[in-house]
Amino acid sequence: MRDPRVMVGVPQPRRAAMAALWGLAARLTKLLIDAREPLIGQIKLAWWRDMAAIIASDPDALPKGEPLLAELQATWAGQGGLDALVDAAEAMLLADSDDERRAASQSFGGHLFALSDGDAASAKRWGLVWGAGVVEAEPEARRLLGDAKNSSAPSRRDFGANRPLLMLDRWAAAIAGHDGERHLRGEGLLLLRIGLFGR
Repeated sequence: MRDPRVMVGVPQPRRAAMAALWGLAARLTKLLIDAREPLIGQIKLAWWRDMAAIIASDPDALPKGEPLLAELQATWAGQGGLDALVDAAEAMLLADSDDERRAASQSFGGHLFALSDGDAASAKRWGLVWGAGVVEAEPEARRLLGDAKNSSAPSRRDFGANRPLLMLDRWAAAIAGHDGERHLRGEGLLLLRIGLFGR
């Protein structure tokens, strides 16, 4: 959602909070992609879980010098739920079967969409495409993309007035529809059309 083409659809009062939330999602995603040893990944995720707990319970106690923590402190202080995103990332890190990867991907997407003022159930395709981008082995990624391609499309009503999440769902569907191959011009036109007209 930090993509400016999507962020422009977020109401101004919520933009800073959404930018911080999706910044955390991006940080966790990079952590998963870079993790070569699960134990090291778990240690880093445990730190973020601790930070999420401090944000919810005692935000003034957060360590200084980490820009993302400062963003989260300014916009999520006193609010819970960020730890669930970390838990879903850890489940993805430790998943060793298609079923576990599918469940972790959908959990990460569901928590992220719910924290973004949306419906967790509408995150299924986005979560599966996210998971395909995280896993290292190509066959596993292709199976997740296939699941995303074959999943039923949420209706526009499922997103209510949350057009940015609708954009992300349709964007994920386009990527899955091309088996993960990116068509940047077509994707840009899709986002523009949905952003302007909602369809």
